[in-house]
Amino acid sequence: MGNWPSWSLLALGGLMILAEVLMGAATGFDFALVGLSLAVGGGLGLFFESTLVALFSAGALSFLYLALFRSRIRSKLITPGLPSNADAIPGKRAVVTIQITPDAPGQVKLNDEVWRAVLSPAVLEPRQPGDSVIVESVDGVTLIVR
Repeated sequence: MGNWPSWSLLALGGLMILAEVLMGAATGFDFALVGLSLAVGGGLGLFFESTLVALFSAGALSFLYLALFRSRIRSKLITPGLPSNADAIPGKRAVVTIQITPDAPGQVKLNDEVWRAVLSPAVLEPRQPGDSVIVESVDGVTLIVR
């Protein structure tokens, strides 16, 4: 275990990949791919028994990713103008499964999915199970219905 920089790069790379997985790809895979670069650099350093090879290859691979491939990968992950599922829900009809009152949320079933639902401020009367409602908008995981 005399080549501690290589082992350190390998461990740091693994931790970065693990962090990306735990965050649910919140960084757009930057942590995972830089972590992979560090881990590969550490592995090469161990294979060639050289700290210099480890540091150079980890740095070079990280630089190549950031300089050449990051923008391409990001452009594939982000598709502007593409409507999400939440954009398709307003205007759809749902069925109340648990009573919704102006003071308390309930539940509705929409396309075989159960959603938390609240009444629109304009609606003053409760909706009973079996009633049909129209979705006005989506607020997080809650539907606003009328």
